[in-house]
Amino acid sequence: MLRPELHLPPAPLLIRAFVAASPPLSRLHCFGALRLDRARPPPLRGKPSSTLRASASDAAMARAPEMAQREVAQALEAEAVARLGPRLLPSAVPADVAEFRNGAGNAVGSLDVRRGAPGSSIDFMLQSSLHCKVPNGAIDITSILIFLNASTDAPHFLMELIQGSRTSIVVILDLLPRKDLALHPDYLQKYYENTQLDRQRGKIDELPQARPYLSPSLFVRSAISPTAISISIDCGQGGECNLEEIVRGQLATVAKEFLQIWLDSCADSTAEMEEAERECLLKRDQTVRSKSIEVDLTANLPRMFDPDVSSRVIAEIRKAFGVQEP
Repeated sequence: MLRPELHLPPAPLLIRAFVAASPPLSRLHCFGALRLDRARPPPLRGKPSSTLRASASDAAMARAPEMAQREVAQALEAEAVARLGPRLLPSAVPADVAEFRNGAGNAVGSLDVRRGAPGSSIDFMLQSSLHCKVPNGAIDITSILIFLNASTDAPHFLMELIQGSRTSIVVILDLLPRKDLALHPDYLQKYYENTQLDRQRGKIDELPQARPYLSPSLFVRSAISPTAISISIDCGQGGECNLEEIVRGQLATVAKEFLQIWLDSCADSTAEMEEAERECLLKRDQTVRSKSIEVDLTANLPRMFDPDVSSRVIAEIRKAFGVQEP
């Protein structure tokens, strides 16, 4: 959850709990090996409710702009869908949740959820983006989550890019562990040491513009892995072009490699577990999901969007997460 005093709107995603206290905007924020098409994002598909009807100029104002971070997310989403193929069901998100905006016309979001097919280890894949204008600029948040079910204990995949200015961005990229790593050194070795995830983290850490992002939330620190990329990249005044080069270059390459490692090491993984072990796994997953909805969505999304919009979005995310309304 982003602190209200920072005037940063939250996004309707699990990882909002993973940026529980975001830094000020000044710290938030040529293609590299991964070349991305700079195509315009698709137009909004959702039909606004009667309370959200706006003029053509309002709709244009609310459209999310083209951004390097969205190009990276679109490329990763396409790679995941191509690799997972029939293990993903078609999206069943209603049109008025797939694309949504507020009545003021200064915030627009999108949400896509694809559940795993029967017999698949995939629980769901969630992709979301948020663009919100604020007095001193705009906040843009793009996220991809791929959660596995209890047929495996392999980590989940998550990426979130949080841009608070034209020259700075916060990056959170991880294979989210589903076991206590201190109690399961074999798990640590299999998914984090053998895959050499630390080498990927080092490629971002070595950037002179990168600084560690340390969440003040102890829950967050206990939930992410020791190989997680959790940094802010600040290119300074006038550094907009430099930031785009980094996002499309080093960041895109590392994000693609993280996803590739997850697809190779986790997506096809299965595990024989005793019933008690499986229950512990499910309890851990449920705690993370419930925490994000409790702390973030119900408290913050209604501050950005009209009640009917926020309730629809929250309901779809609860459905994806398997979390019942209290």
